[in-house]
Amino acid sequence: MQNVTPVAMGAFALELATAGLFGFAAECVTRVVQRWPVALRLSLPALFVAPYAMVSISAHIFQWTWFALYALLPVAIAGLLMRAAQVDPGQRGDWRDAFILLVLGLAVDLRWFENAWPSGLRALNELLLVDAGLYGFLAIRQLSGTGFNFCLKWSDWKTGLRELVFLTPAVIVLGLALGFIHPHRNLPGIGSALLRWILIFFFTAVPEELFFRAWVQNLLERRMGRRAALVIASFLFGLSHFNKRSAHFNWRYVLLATIAGIFYGRAWRENRRVPASTITHASVDWLWGLWF
Repeated sequence: MQNVTPVAMGAFALELATAGLFGFAAECVTRVVQRWPVALRLSLPALFVAPYAMVSISAHIFQWTWFALYALLPVAIAGLLMRAAQVDPGQRGDWRDAFILLVLGLAVDLRWFENAWPSGLRALNELLLVDAGLYGFLAIRQLSGTGFNFCLKWSDWKTGLRELVFLTPAVIVLGLALGFIHPHRNLPGIGSALLRWILIFFFTAVPEELFFRAWVQNLLERRMGRRAALVIASFLFGLSHFNKRSAHFNWRYVLLATIAGIFYGRAWRENRRVPASTITHASVDWLWGLWF
C-alpha cells in the first residue's frame, strides 16, 4: 500500500491504541480522566495531533495550519462536551452535542481534512477524529448507553446475524431491481475472506456504527423515542452515502443504505451494543464485496 512506512504504522498504532482503550476499558478510562484537574482533562486531547505530526514530517508535507487544527479541534470538542455535561446532566441532548456530531460527520463525508495526509494514509484522519469523539463523548461527556464495548458476547453474534438474515433478501431484491448491484463471482481463499471481514469490521463498520448508533441514535432516542430515532438516524446514515461511488447524488445508494441503517439500528438498540450492529454492517459490506 502506498506510503505505508514504519512511521505511518507507528502513527496508526497510536490511534488504534486510543480507540482500543475505550473499546475494552471505557469505564476505567473515564474514571481516571474524571479524577484529573479540569485543565489537564481539556488540554490532554491536544496530543491527538501526534500522528499527524509524525506522518506529515516524515512525508515532508507538514503544515502549521493542519497541525493547529488537529491540536485544537479535540480540545474544542472536549471543552464543548464538558459544558454540555454541566448544563444537561440528564443527557437529553444539547446543541453542543449536535454541533460536534455535525462537524465530525461533515468532515468525514466531505473529506475536509484528507488533503493533510499523504495518498493512501487518509484513513488516519478518520481514526484521529474517532479518537477525539471517543474522548469527548465517553471520558468527558460520560454519555451513557453507547454500547461501545468490544468484549464480544454471544448475544452480539445472535442479534447481528439475525438482522443480517432479515435485511439481506430485501436489499438484494431492491438492489437488483434498481440496477445498483450486479452479481459476480469473487471467491478468495478462506484466510483472505476472513481477513477482509475483519478489516471491514474494524475500519469501516465500527466508526460508522459508533457515530450513527452510539452517538446519533442514542441521543435522538432521549428526545423523540425509539421509533423516530431509528428512522431519523437511518436516514442520516443513508444520506451520508450520497457521494459514494458516484460524482453526483447517488440516490440509489442513499435509499439502500437507509434501509440497511434500519436493521443496523435495530441490532444496536436491542441490547444497546455497538458490536451487534457492527457484525450486521460488516457482514453486509463483506457479502456485497464477494457477490455484488
